[in-house]
Amino acid sequence: MAKLRVLFATSEAYPVIKTGGLADISHALPYTLQSLGVDARILLPGYKTVIEQLTLKPLKEDLQIFDCLPPIRILEGMMLGDDIPVYVIDCPTLYQREGGPYQDEEGQDWQDNHLRFGLLSKVAALFGEHFFNFTPNIVHCNDWQTGLAPAYLHFSKYAKAKTMMSVHNLAHQGVFGAEAVDLLHLPQESFNMYGLEYYGLMSFLKAGLYYSDWITTVSPTYAREIQTPNYGYGLYDLLNNNQHRLTGILNGINEQEWNPETDTHLISNYTHHNFSDKVKNTRALRQRLGLESPKQTPLIGMITRLTHQKGIDLVVPIIPHIINEGAQLVLLGSGDKDLEERLQILADEYVGYLSVNFGYDEELAHQIEAGADIFLMPSRFEPCGLNQMYSMRYGTVPIVRNTGGLADTVIDTTPRHLDTETATGFIFEREDAYDLLHCVQRALVTYRDKATWRQLRTNGMCKDFSWQHSAQSYIDLYESLIQQEQLNYEL
Repeated sequence: MAKLRVLFATSEAYPVIKTGGLADISHALPYTLQSLGVDARILLPGYKTVIEQLTLKPLKEDLQIFDCLPPIRILEGMMLGDDIPVYVIDCPTLYQREGGPYQDEEGQDWQDNHLRFGLLSKVAALFGEHFFNFTPNIVHCNDWQTGLAPAYLHFSKYAKAKTMMSVHNLAHQGVFGAEAVDLLHLPQESFNMYGLEYYGLMSFLKAGLYYSDWITTVSPTYAREIQTPNYGYGLYDLLNNNQHRLTGILNGINEQEWNPETDTHLISNYTHHNFSDKVKNTRALRQRLGLESPKQTPLIGMITRLTHQKGIDLVVPIIPHIINEGAQLVLLGSGDKDLEERLQILADEYVGYLSVNFGYDEELAHQIEAGADIFLMPSRFEPCGLNQMYSMRYGTVPIVRNTGGLADTVIDTTPRHLDTETATGFIFEREDAYDLLHCVQRALVTYRDKATWRQLRTNGMCKDFSWQHSAQSYIDLYESLIQQEQLNYEL
């Protein structure tokens, strides 16, 4: 078989633009695919920070895509720090702005997001039509921002590539007014319940799910969960009816970026053979954040968006109980302003035992993973999650809820799992603050058993969370789609 060619269409990719885990995946997966012999390339919007960081040259100029926009350019270059080819859509009218990729500086969604990501989807589809000099076999779309690409290709007589739609979070669906159908040059026949219509509106994500050749999610458990009313966000019937083309593939982590043996953000590197050096990072983290340094007091870390999904509202009411149980807590994140205010009030009350840090700091994130003893991740739903895997790799024992990728990666500390030396963390079931507190208490009791705690840390650090296995699973799916297309052609 000729070399497999994949265009990875995404709204963000580390290290040039990042708001969350999608950016890490959008770099690590193409990078690993390349190491396995795939010609994998990335397509990104030309945000201000992307244009400024990359060395780019024109590939195509004066492209008139939508009537309401000026002509655009397609630029090409290489991703920072490696040899992944990257294509960038240069449309200053849409992308050259202060603020984030999805929201303005006030935290409000950009009012023209349907244009901004409709353009991203359309350009991805043009690649799939072999309009440019790179001709992918597969256009791999990610989340709602690229969801229209499969629709464009479905209705195109020039379509050459197969499409894969990866759902990283079904809760975000890219829903806009019906007038966007004409504005984005989609046929009116696509606007019905068997297409991109969603309760009288237009859904980017539904388009991707309906028209793509295959659907993936980022963990096997999440693939099952989204076929149910509780997790399906109005799309569970569509997903359930298409389970024959739905696969859950667990994300990996970037083991070069997240490696306690080589991490340059740490005061002291370490392995599972020298946990005494991990303690140096705990000491340094406490010093940086102004925390007390009492002996035998475990430090619990959280790195999270302050949202309902992440379960932070379950944590806030039990923080006094956690501290009274003899633990400290450090949190890094931002989001809901009411939750931020409640956390700040608690931080002012428990000086030296609670540190809250609003915003995002990559260095501090690494230092929390290394310096914490326990990592708290009480998500109501979690498609995959990366921090629980980072934590285990850093010998920091996770506490998680039994959902999505958390359930697929963390093995609960039960007598049976202790006997088989497979336990790596603590799992609770219900979306309930006191169920969470009970799980924290269980972890704190185990923490005082030094031999067992060392075993939990070692088990986690020895697990393989690399992208190699997951990337091969994607390759297998890509090749099966191409083979199916060849079979259909022969028939």
